[in-house]
Amino acid sequence: MVKIINTRIIFLSLVLISKDTILIMKLFLFDAYALIYRAYYAFIKNPRINSKGFNTSAIFGFVNTLEEILKKENPTHLGIAFDPVGPTFRHQAFEQYKAKREKTPEIIRISIPIIKEIISAYKIPILELSNYEADDVIGTIAKKASKNYTTYIMSTDKDYGQLVDEHTFIYKPKHGKERFEILGIKEIKEKYNLTDPLQIIDFFGLMGDSSDNIPGCPGIGEITAKKLISEFGNIENLLKNTNLLDSSLKIKIENNKEIILLSKFLATIKTDIPDIFKPNELVRKEIDESMLQNIFEKLEFRQLASRIFEKKNVKNYKEQCLFFEEFTNCKNDETKIKLSNFNRLISVSHKYFLLEKFSDANNLVKKIKIQKYFAFNIETTDTDPLYAELLGISFASQDGEVYFLSFLKKKTEAEKMLHLFKEILESKTILKIGQNLKYNINVLKKYGICVSNPIFDTLIAHYLINPEYNHDLNLLSETYLNYQPIYIEKLIDGKNQLTKKDIPTNILMNYACESADIILKLKNIFHSIINKNNFSTLFYQIEMPLILVLSDMEEFGVRLDIFTLKDSSLTLKKSLKDIEKLIFQISEKVFNINSPKIVGEILFDHLKIIKNPKKTRLGQYLTSEYILENLKNKHPIVEKILKYRKIKKLLTTYIDTLPNLISKIDGKIHTTYNQSITVTGRLSSTNPNLQNIPIKDAEGKEIRRAFIPDNDCLFLSVDYSQIELRIMAHLSEDKNMLNAFHNSQDIHSATASIIFNVFISDVTTDMRRKAKTTNFSIIYGISIFGLAKQLHISRSEAKELIKEYFIIFPDVKKYMSKSIANARVNGYVETLFHRKRFLPNINSQNSVVRGYAERIAINTPIQGSAADIIKIAMNRIHKQFKNKNLRSRMIMQVHDELNFNVYIDELDKVKQIVIYEMEHVTCLKVPLIVECGVGKNWMEAH
Repeated sequence: MVKIINTRIIFLSLVLISKDTILIMKLFLFDAYALIYRAYYAFIKNPRINSKGFNTSAIFGFVNTLEEILKKENPTHLGIAFDPVGPTFRHQAFEQYKAKREKTPEIIRISIPIIKEIISAYKIPILELSNYEADDVIGTIAKKASKNYTTYIMSTDKDYGQLVDEHTFIYKPKHGKERFEILGIKEIKEKYNLTDPLQIIDFFGLMGDSSDNIPGCPGIGEITAKKLISEFGNIENLLKNTNLLDSSLKIKIENNKEIILLSKFLATIKTDIPDIFKPNELVRKEIDESMLQNIFEKLEFRQLASRIFEKKNVKNYKEQCLFFEEFTNCKNDETKIKLSNFNRLISVSHKYFLLEKFSDANNLVKKIKIQKYFAFNIETTDTDPLYAELLGISFASQDGEVYFLSFLKKKTEAEKMLHLFKEILESKTILKIGQNLKYNINVLKKYGICVSNPIFDTLIAHYLINPEYNHDLNLLSETYLNYQPIYIEKLIDGKNQLTKKDIPTNILMNYACESADIILKLKNIFHSIINKNNFSTLFYQIEMPLILVLSDMEEFGVRLDIFTLKDSSLTLKKSLKDIEKLIFQISEKVFNINSPKIVGEILFDHLKIIKNPKKTRLGQYLTSEYILENLKNKHPIVEKILKYRKIKKLLTTYIDTLPNLISKIDGKIHTTYNQSITVTGRLSSTNPNLQNIPIKDAEGKEIRRAFIPDNDCLFLSVDYSQIELRIMAHLSEDKNMLNAFHNSQDIHSATASIIFNVFISDVTTDMRRKAKTTNFSIIYGISIFGLAKQLHISRSEAKELIKEYFIIFPDVKKYMSKSIANARVNGYVETLFHRKRFLPNINSQNSVVRGYAERIAINTPIQGSAADIIKIAMNRIHKQFKNKNLRSRMIMQVHDELNFNVYIDELDKVKQIVIYEMEHVTCLKVPLIVECGVGKNWMEAH
């Protein structure tokens, strides 16, 4: 395999002037390797993994950016520059050049040949020259082109600033709405405080560049380098006039003259390589669509392929309807075209039938009743099950025949026919198979049908098999069945387009039946994989029963006290006004506190709370929460601004938004619980996101005060006590940690007692806080720097805390090392209940990439096991409530906490069931303990 050190793509804009016309031509070349790295690290926490387990993040990011430029700038010329294999002339001059660079992540190295293949499919020439870096190729082309061209160099590399002149610009990718920024002479001069962009060479020659291992002058940093360049113009003039320097600086410069000159040589981009600028070879050509489609198919870039290729042939749906000739419900009757211009509409089994008679429905029910399983799929009018109405339901039997019951016309008759299937849908012996079953179950409840176990959800099955992959049914079909299904969504998505109600019965039938057909076939594949990978218990005994539990919770909903929310809104808005006045008093200025730009100007220009504050690439001051948290001790205004922002966020995200989520049907909110989002196995929720409701401060608690039980009921909240630390104690078998839990000691106080060498009774609040942060930080594999930031202490103090921690809990350190070692061998880690998290980067030679995987290896077994434990508890509690015919209901799950709507006369019985089931989920080496609270609302109970 060729080892690529660096890659560059350049672009230029050529202006040709004739007597009659001015023709502008653009030649785009990107700093490809910088873009590849950028894409790879952008996805580092949530990489794009295809069904074969290959990380496609770097490739996808590169292609996406290339496509964006092609669309945005419409270049006429293109070219790509790669670093050559082996050393360059800089290595010959300085052997240690770039020696300290991290090794290229394996995924990027593997991706480079594929990216080159993609570039070939785009028919873009690759520029590569032995002994020269891509920077030099770009530099030479840019300078040679500057006589006649306006040149843009797309890169995030700061070195290119030296090339900027009247006709040469940097085209720089960035984050945010404006994806790119253009840097010219003015921007470069302002950014580095220089009088000429060429002085960037002198700047790096003096201060060095750690990324390239350019040494610079020892003892000269950024500020001194800028000052010297400002005074002397360049390095050569500085060396001639060292007598003008103070004694200490004079000694530094004179003693390191050779190093400074060498550093300038290394930092200088070569601009005179002969015979490499050939504009005619860079002319943009038509891409090889067939070749590119084949590559995208292998990579599973289906949506990207659809976006690139179909846009060339398919007009807007507002203009035409792309379906059957007999499609008579087109929004535009003047333009109807045949199916051949749409997607293939070939069924997987071709045995699709419309159920029109009661006798046919009865016969189908009889046939399914003697089978072991069947698949079903519903079509509805809305994605919210609370408001969704059935348009049809399809049933796929074991023999491969698929039937569709339509609700499009004879709705009353269809509902009666649907109830013929109630027996098999509610059967406790026949396996029901579906995709996203919770949604299906919630909709069918409105029709008097309660789907029961056993069930098999293909979405959840694939989530266990490959948690980081997309679980969309169409993608699963293409990946596992090698079959491209009907993309009916293309007709019904978007403004002024069709709805499913507009689609004729035969079209909807083919679509719905095909979905059920695919679901049935995927089940057979996934069932085998689940058994092979030891997921059976996790899937059938934890995840599948949980679907029914979550369905009941979503259906029941939670009451909100609107008057409390209104009171809280008024109170918090008054607090905002008060804080606003304080901020204006402190700053002695009235300004828009909601504007990050203006806040930055107030803090750093007006108040000057620190020197050299951080800025964005556009020169705007950074004022994120993370930045301001680290500046709280610099000025009293900072804490007030943070407080203001926190209250503002509570108002906009929850207090003023929650009332809009209340259902008009029953006056409750009905959050949606997601089983297949987080890779650790934890549940997430949307509309509202219950997991993000703050609990630590008084303002956050106000939100909980608005969550109330039904009339004549109480709110019960039961929370696991330090469950993740208890799991750590179990996994590590550390004696000190085990003893602390067995002796019912407060683990944070116990830790603080040993770390600070005091009796538990003498542990202060600050000691306990530091111990608590350390306890939980260790679980997440935090660094010394990270702990110092969290505790607002020095790195040396943080280092000492971690050192002391591992002296106290030596087996915790051993567990962490063992967990990482096992992950290196297996390629994954797993929870106590065999939920797997795959770690393809655990053996990476790049320390940043490897370090992230190592932290996951430490944390996932703990966090994932905690998630599994509470899921099992939910299943058991739900079952007990059903068996004992209790009216009380479980209504919310938030992190390690379960919440209940409890009838007063059932309170003792409910508490007994909940506490017992939560504390006896599994047998750990330490006891599982829960804390229980009761009140008139969530805040009182928690």
